Amino acid sequence: MLIGVTGNYGSGKTTVAGMFAGRGAFVIDADKVCHSLMGRSMPVYKKIIKHFGAGILDARKNIDRRALAEIVFSNRSKLDLLNRSVHPSAIKEINKIIRRNKKRKIIIVDAALLIESDFYKNMDKIIVVKAVSRKKDSLRRIRMQASFKKKLRLADFTIDNSGSKKKTLSQVRRIWKQLSKAMSCENF
Repeated sequence: MLIGVTGNYGSGKTTVAGMFAGRGAFVIDADKVCHSLMGRSMPVYKKIIKHFGAGILDARKNIDRRALAEIVFSNRSKLDLLNRSVHPSAIKEINKIIRRNKKRKIIIVDAALLIESDFYKNMDKIIVVKAVSRKKDSLRRIRMQASFKKKLRLADFTIDNSGSKKKTLSQVRRIWKQLSKAMSCENF
């Protein structure tokens, strides 16, 4: 079963994905996949430099993700350009990882932009993680993501990560039981 875990920036979706990993799920971290595609020898690196210039490089000629974030999270069209440069390659790479691990019962794709990239359509289930974030940078990034209402409409499950870790884990356990039950009904 392929499950997408998403939420707005700072919601704790990676923490939640880790809790599912602790129960036996295989987790694919979309951020790590994207970062690996930004290595100097990668075609995505070249696209990003072409679109955003050498000013986003650090002293070692690596992409300075903070400098890039400053540009894209203050300009919607530049964020869209970055997403068009990265998402197709990231989705292709994630699909390769999924194929290599297809025998696993539950695969979690931890992706902040699961909805925005339309990759959610490939998922069997979608879990949306919500939490209140008041950090200035978080709020700026959240404004650039799909509306939370849209994410909730597409969710099969929601997890409120605003409380204690214990409360979040309790919600993960409840969803895990439901997923396990659904899998046994489908003869997984």
